[in-house]
Amino acid sequence: MNKAPEQLDQLWDNLLSRQPDLIRAAFASLDISSQKAVLTHLHRMVSDSGWQPEQKNSAEAAIHALADQSEQEQ
Repeated sequence: MNKAPEQLDQLWDNLLSRQPDLIRAAFASLDISSQKAVLTHLHRMVSDSGWQPEQKNSAEAAIHALADQSEQEQ
């Protein structure tokens, strides 16, 4: 994930947007290793303390959008 800070901000804005199309496009723009890191981080956001409820909801929406896409591809 060698992106400039502005690009990272936009990436995370899209990943946490609760808009499935934006979430999937942002995720697809990453290499496999970065995708794994993002998924790990999203799961931590949902399960770990210290995140605001809205952040947790956004992370959960991203996980669901990506899981839905994965199911459709199978």
